[in-house]
Amino acid sequence: MKCLVQAALLCLPIVLHSQQPVPEIRFQSQTDFFKLPLDLSFGEVAGVAVNSKGHIFVFSRGGSTGPAYGAAAAQLLEFDSDGKYIREIGHHLYAWSFAHAVKIDKDDNIWVADKGSDMVIKFSPEGRVLMVFGRKQEASDEGTAPLKHPKPPLPPIDGQFRQVTDMAWDAAGNTYISDGYINSRIAKIDKDGNWIKSWGEPGTGPGQLNTPHSIATDESGHVYVADRGNGRIQVFDKDGNYLREIHINVPYDHTIHPWLGNMPSQTPTSPETPAPLNKTMMNGSPWAICITPGPNQLLYAADGYPGRIYKLTLDGKVLGVLGRTGHGPGEFGWVHELACPSENVLFAAELLNWRVQKLTLDANASPPSK
Repeated sequence: MKCLVQAALLCLPIVLHSQQPVPEIRFQSQTDFFKLPLDLSFGEVAGVAVNSKGHIFVFSRGGSTGPAYGAAAAQLLEFDSDGKYIREIGHHLYAWSFAHAVKIDKDDNIWVADKGSDMVIKFSPEGRVLMVFGRKQEASDEGTAPLKHPKPPLPPIDGQFRQVTDMAWDAAGNTYISDGYINSRIAKIDKDGNWIKSWGEPGTGPGQLNTPHSIATDESGHVYVADRGNGRIQVFDKDGNYLREIHINVPYDHTIHPWLGNMPSQTPTSPETPAPLNKTMMNGSPWAICITPGPNQLLYAADGYPGRIYKLTLDGKVLGVLGRTGHGPGEFGWVHELACPSENVLFAAELLNWRVQKLTLDANASPPSK
């Protein structure tokens, strides 16, 4: 107590870890839900989405063409509600380069974000291209090459993306696009495809972003951004005004080894061992988020390590947790996108395990583990 009083008098920051254990959610996993033709396989699965008919759309880094380095890797596949393969959409599409996310709007239009071509494509439910946003580099240009990551980055350009990541919509039909690895901003486009504005810039402060990797909206029109490199979810109003942020810090087993890579640095233990500037692999850092339909909306988020999915209220209270990193059913290898058509049914797209798991959650969570 004396130390706390002295620190307060000296105006020193105090970090108190008050997050209590939360319930583990029982669930069933189906790793073989999707029935692919014998001559077709998933690559790294970057995206998954569900339409109003229960059809599931999988955006995979499959169908690779080109050289070993810099090959195109994007393939959009549709399945029915039982996991039966229906079709491929956009076969050899000009924008296909490196799959990142797929979403379905309220009219069952299919939207994809391709990180490699820096483009967002809107398809009709029938699979016809309706709109395109951004523009890929011209193949004939002398300077065409992978994008650089200068520090600080080049000024962003309206209508242009640099490694775009995801999209979401409000009730008025405005589209919010997370623009992504380099620009670190959010773009807002109206229902007719007109650029309205953008907000955000690289940084760690309120409203600043470090790899906005996933985006979702609630029925109030608030915009939730998975600010992955900063280890938080930021919430904005429809005009980009900062409202609040959500940090997920649920205790976990520190002996769990990552699916890939060395043990990541986590929270600071002393001034000599600060937290990493890039918090992508920190406990609770959001790679993917989704919000369930109303009337009682919930937020789901997934991290890369320790590889769990979290169930939260929209104000950030963690209600439960499920899974861990690994190769088996109910274990995850970098969940890159989540689809949550209902509170207790999730689809988790995994990069490292080359699959989508269908997860059916038990409505009654077990008590916290001791």
